[in-house]
Amino acid sequence: MKQLILSLVVAALACASAFAESDGEVQARKTALDLAGAFTNDGFKIRDGHWSGTIRPHEHALIAVNLYAGNQYWFAVGSDESGKKVAVEIFDESGHQVAAENYAEGEKAAAGFLPANSGQYFISVSLLEGAQSSVCLLCSYK
Repeated sequence: MKQLILSLVVAALACASAFAESDGEVQARKTALDLAGAFTNDGFKIRDGHWSGTIRPHEHALIAVNLYAGNQYWFAVGSDESGKKVAVEIFDESGHQVAAENYAEGEKAAAGFLPANSGQYFISVSLLEGAQSSVCLLCSYK
């Protein structure tokens, strides 16, 4: 019985370390949270969960999200110190870029909009300047 419990603990620790965030991802998430926090002053709530990953200069990461008509959204992205300039854009399910209010300042950027239709949208995160970087995307809504 003790061996079974020990085996389960070891397996759980191995799984946890496989999903642990790197220092760069933690820094990118902090940057994104700092930016998303500004939207909470306007009544926005940060959605549970986030997306994080690594992108190279002039590459894009595309993240699918489900959005609802009538809600207003802000997508905030942050990078670690290697990412000198990031951008975020929003596309509808047909691949057409939607008109959004944009903010960009170095390693953080945001795009906000009010969808006319509920459905799947795609958020593009780009690294415009800098070296390969960890990035994090957060969604806020009201």
